Amino acid sequence: MTNILKKKLKQNPVTRKRKAVPSGLKTLLRRFKKLKFEYVECGRIDSIADGIARVYGLDGVQAGELLEFVPKSGQVVRGMALNLEKQFVGAVLFGNDAVLKEGDFSRRTKSIISVPAGLFLRGRVLDPLGQPLDNKGALPATKQELIERKAPGIQLRARIDSPMATGIRAVDSLVPIGNGQRELIIGDRQTGKTAIAVDTIIHQTTLRQLEADYVSSKTVNSCIGAEKAGSTCVYVAIGQKRSSVAQLAKKLEEVNAMPWTVIIAATASDSAPLQFLAPYAGCTIAEYFRDIGEPTVIIYDDLSKQAVAYRQLSLLLRRPPGREAYPGDVFYCHSRLLERAANMGKGYSLTALPIIETQAGDLSAYIPTNVISITDGQCALEADLFFKGIRPAINVGLSVSRVGSAAQIKAMKRVAGQLKLLLAQYRENAAFAQFASDLDASTKKVLERGERLTQILKQDQFATTSTPIQVVMLYAGSKGYLDILSLDQINQFMSLVVNDLTTYSWPFVETIIATKDFDSDAESSMQEYITDMVHYIQSN
Repeated sequence: MTNILKKKLKQNPVTRKRKAVPSGLKTLLRRFKKLKFEYVECGRIDSIADGIARVYGLDGVQAGELLEFVPKSGQVVRGMALNLEKQFVGAVLFGNDAVLKEGDFSRRTKSIISVPAGLFLRGRVLDPLGQPLDNKGALPATKQELIERKAPGIQLRARIDSPMATGIRAVDSLVPIGNGQRELIIGDRQTGKTAIAVDTIIHQTTLRQLEADYVSSKTVNSCIGAEKAGSTCVYVAIGQKRSSVAQLAKKLEEVNAMPWTVIIAATASDSAPLQFLAPYAGCTIAEYFRDIGEPTVIIYDDLSKQAVAYRQLSLLLRRPPGREAYPGDVFYCHSRLLERAANMGKGYSLTALPIIETQAGDLSAYIPTNVISITDGQCALEADLFFKGIRPAINVGLSVSRVGSAAQIKAMKRVAGQLKLLLAQYRENAAFAQFASDLDASTKKVLERGERLTQILKQDQFATTSTPIQVVMLYAGSKGYLDILSLDQINQFMSLVVNDLTTYSWPFVETIIATKDFDSDAESSMQEYITDMVHYIQSN
């Protein structure tokens, strides 16, 4: 029976009918197979207050990693991991912490804080995370660069030997700045610190425009100067009013300087973490322009507000306070930023102009002494000089450039060296002249010449001067040609010289531009020109 049943089963096999799968389900299955799943490490908020969140469950998080906090409302708030403890992660929030509460989810992004970099950033105003603030549309998709980067090594750096002209007579002659240098601008509130930085930005654009005119005309019809054509500028505004940043951007647009400038703004209304990150974001963007071969200038306005923001973060994160309640690594905070400025040679340079605000002119406070020891010199501004009408209010005795004449052309060296000596004698004699009723002739001569040199160094804002014109002015003052003129006539002399040398070509100007120096023939021609100009002013 068994064999007969087997044969029948082979001849008539039993087939089971399968139920048809719905077409919609097949489509869902196909889509499911194409889905790519990614493991996302999540944690929960243990406590949150004052823009600081303590999170547990993020075991693999890295220092400086971007985190996302997801409340029940769905509005994502971003933050950054700073404290890596055994069980918890201390994170600072970039957005509003009012929408978050204990128990909300936090997730890793596995990306360290970064900022976009590219040529398209010129003319834009951004926040430290790369978000536009200027209503000029979104940024195009581009590569992100890390905000925190290592400074160039010693072997990669070149000697600072080329001037970064600011167009400010007092700076270019007394405290010259070279490409790749770190020159501190320090002074009390409302003494003209930002004015020096803004004039520097404007002068870089002026140099570019004058070079374009020179190349197109092939004639020296304007004073280009012996310095390199202008630099790309990055201005970092920390803790300022939004209206101040808007006015600065508007002014740069008016003088056509904005197309060569990037503004990174972390204003007073922004959170402390953004104010802390702003200088590093600006430095990363400036390094991009440096690496493509453009001389670049970055201005940090100002680092004392960044130190206050970092102190706030550190105390809220329960880090131990040190001197004046600043954390112990606030020096490292500034040094790792300013060490990124360097001259890499062959035009690849990043020049840093940090700004520090002092209280009652106290340069010996904690943050000022820190930054002074990091930088290559300081341009000290004094409130008393500012209120006397001496602007820029540079204190020549406290200001210094450790690069010195290496950041000057030969023509400027020849006139600036004597200028420093004459001003030093003037300061010394002026202190005693306050108590002396009768002065000898030599002392009076020193005082009179010092007053005229001080008048030459006065300069209105937004009125920068190219290097050849500066050389002519300082030569006339230091050699005594202007001693017979009154202070008002000296102002007339300087305005006439600027208009004349900018409009017409003069042989001695061409010599300074071509050779960065002046020979005996050019010096004789310059002396004759100055004498004729002085006689013209006296006769009128």
